[in-house]
Amino acid sequence: MIAPAPAPAQLLADAEEMLPSLVALRRDLHRHPELGLHLPRTQQAVLRALDGLTGLEIVRGTATTSVVAVLRGARPGPTVLLRGDMDALPVAELADVEYKSVNDAMHACGHDLHTAGLVGAARLLHAARDTLAGTIVFMFQPGEEGHDGAQVMLDEGVLAAGGAPVAAFAVHVGPLDRGTFVTRPGPILAGAAELRITVRGSGGHGSQPHSAHDPIPAAAALVGALQSMVTRRFPALDPVVLSITRVRAGDALNVIPDTAEMAGTVRMVSPEAAAQLPDRIRETADGVAAAHGCTAEVEFDLGYPVTVNDPAETAAAVDDLALLVGAESLVAMPYPAMGSEDFSKVLQRVPGTYFFLGARPDDPPESARGEVNHSPRIVFDDAVLGTQSAALAWLAVRALQRHG
Repeated sequence: MIAPAPAPAQLLADAEEMLPSLVALRRDLHRHPELGLHLPRTQQAVLRALDGLTGLEIVRGTATTSVVAVLRGARPGPTVLLRGDMDALPVAELADVEYKSVNDAMHACGHDLHTAGLVGAARLLHAARDTLAGTIVFMFQPGEEGHDGAQVMLDEGVLAAGGAPVAAFAVHVGPLDRGTFVTRPGPILAGAAELRITVRGSGGHGSQPHSAHDPIPAAAALVGALQSMVTRRFPALDPVVLSITRVRAGDALNVIPDTAEMAGTVRMVSPEAAAQLPDRIRETADGVAAAHGCTAEVEFDLGYPVTVNDPAETAAAVDDLALLVGAESLVAMPYPAMGSEDFSKVLQRVPGTYFFLGARPDDPPESARGEVNHSPRIVFDDAVLGTQSAALAWLAVRALQRHG
């Protein structure tokens, strides 16, 4: 006879019992952060932490130092994917903690907690494997911070590792009340694009601008025109944020240059806006440049698409988490945040949910008060790891039941 799946209270109790080892893992990762797609020390730490989980199928990435772990339950059933990102940021840590980074990088976005929390979920689910009908894939991902690590792992077949997943979940910590889960159906994080525009004119002497086609006034006008464009061509309830953050032109003070270059970032919260933006930007750039006797070349690179939570999967996941931590710990996010995530690429292929989890210390150091993710002074409370591990495990258990 098959034993019943673990109850929420039991998962929480088991997670709290393993909390000291998860905290030790997290603090080791925090002391030794690594950047980008190649995290050899982090990969080895994860492999050591998973060692002893008999029957867990481990696949290491070849294009990156990823780890994919596959846990097969006692009976056949659907597949659920859980993701934890592992890379740090090129930020010198200023937080006053005993486990401070020993190098010039920092886990300023909490990925050390994501990694340790996913290890905890793997241990919990492994202990309950005889009660499970289906497969769970643990996706330990490098390169989330602008290196498109999710795409690398998708290209290497993470979605085929345990059979096509029916649901996918990821949790991201933030400076919210500890233990609070925040999410919403539909778009939750913005898509992010890099924008580069070169305005081409013809240079000349600074004393005779009438004999040149000066690209600098054209570029200056274009900065303002782009701001007007996003407020006039896109609905206020489907916002676009466009920020020109770099403008470069010329060297000599008495020379009108041939070109002016600008670059910046564009954020949007719907796939429809992402699809329209390249044409709208090119139309604006071409028109403004032509009015100044110049031409414009536009490069629009959509790095991370909009992160979109599946409405049905999210509604079910919210109900499931309420059973685990209580409805009072669930907060509805009123509108999408303008940050971006490459888990968006997983959610384009698999219905699922991305959550935020509060990990703000009850009494943070004075220097850390009010700090946000990516700050060199941010401090996260790793006491939340028990809740995080249990939540990921419980979401997987419930998704297997729901889809089985």
